Amino acid sequence: MKKLFFLSALFNAAVAFAQPSQAYRDSINKLTQADYRNMLSQLKIDSTRRGPSGNPSAPDAANVDESKATTYKTIPDPLLLKNGKKVSDVKTWWDKRRPEIIEDFNKEVYGRVPVNTPNVKWEVVSTVDTVFGDQPAVTKNLLGHVDNTSYPQIKVDIQLSLTVPKERKKPVPVIMEFGFIFPAGFRPPPPPAGAPVTKSWQEQLLDQGWGFAIIVPTSYQADNGAGLTQGIIGLCNKGQHRKPDDWGALRAWAWGASRAVDYLETDKDVDAKQIGIEGLSRYGKATVVTMAFEPRLKIAFIGSSGNGGVKIMRRTFGEQVENLASSGEYHWFAGNFIKYAGPLTPNDLPVDAHELVALCAPRPVFISSGSPKVEGQWVDAKGMFLGGVYAAPVYELLGKKGYGTAEFPPLETSLVSGEIAFRQHSGGHTTGPNWPTFIEWAKRYLQ
Repeated sequence: MKKLFFLSALFNAAVAFAQPSQAYRDSINKLTQADYRNMLSQLKIDSTRRGPSGNPSAPDAANVDESKATTYKTIPDPLLLKNGKKVSDVKTWWDKRRPEIIEDFNKEVYGRVPVNTPNVKWEVVSTVDTVFGDQPAVTKNLLGHVDNTSYPQIKVDIQLSLTVPKERKKPVPVIMEFGFIFPAGFRPPPPPAGAPVTKSWQEQLLDQGWGFAIIVPTSYQADNGAGLTQGIIGLCNKGQHRKPDDWGALRAWAWGASRAVDYLETDKDVDAKQIGIEGLSRYGKATVVTMAFEPRLKIAFIGSSGNGGVKIMRRTFGEQVENLASSGEYHWFAGNFIKYAGPLTPNDLPVDAHELVALCAPRPVFISSGSPKVEGQWVDAKGMFLGGVYAAPVYELLGKKGYGTAEFPPLETSLVSGEIAFRQHSGGHTTGPNWPTFIEWAKRYLQ
């Protein structure tokens, strides 16, 4: 518990640097509600169904009874073409079935990236010597300046940092995290007395001779509906509201990560063939979306992504599609996604989360979750596990392996024999306790 307290204190200390005023929050909420109503109007929807509460004590609390979770009869078959024929060979998967799945996700779930997105010019703002634990390193702080000549009223910069071991003889593998960068001079709070000393994920990567990058997704696309007419989405739309199949924040965040890969491919300290991606919670969703749509990434570490990530959306357990389609979270998705909390239901979705995992194939993905007692049931650990189970046939078609079982494992059981891996640690809403297992597993793929 002391370790969990420390992790919470560290996070709270970080976000304390950017607490907006009440007036600002009220303004953002007003603009968000206006944008949401605009999208409902475009969809010709008067209202949406209310999602369950994340408070277990609330009268409308989300279901956490496994016996009531499987209210769906079937889920989409990732190897069944729309013409009803079964995919039986690799060529048909790549040439026909995979494009069908991508089109469904583009149109109905995450939205389409504009055909002509602006170029990004990278600037190294500073290079500094740093230390993580006992590992000396070098950190480059960068800004990706997005070309806004098409609409100068909106300026967009991508914040990125890259850290590599100070002593290195060749380019190194790099794991990129969706996260935030502490301001200069920030010092995290000390761990409580008696707390076990554990290495940070950064130090663990440096111990392997690997590097890491941190990209700040909110630097180029805000995490609210008000920001949909700003950031990279607003720049591409010249400040106008989205159309129903336009991209949401998750695809925008993934786009920024792809532009970071563009830079990393040019950096002499980085092995461009060995770049991975990691994120937690909403950034866990962004991680699997990025992995699915960015073929240059080698490996993914998906932390507690929940619904909208690798959790089966049809499952009536924890967070539901109705929550995602509300005014608080709709901005992550295409406007069309709202329909599935209105006139349609999650069972009407043409795709589900396992097919998002399948789009990552044959590359390795590690699905991570916390304890139901500490993290809670909202993210639905078993629903995320099943996202990997149902993706396995595609991996197997491509000559790779899934978990090797369809049985949900006990807490802290590592399923790491295949290219789809899973582990539910005993901690809270963090990837922290799973980093050692992920790294040991990833060493098979990152040289």
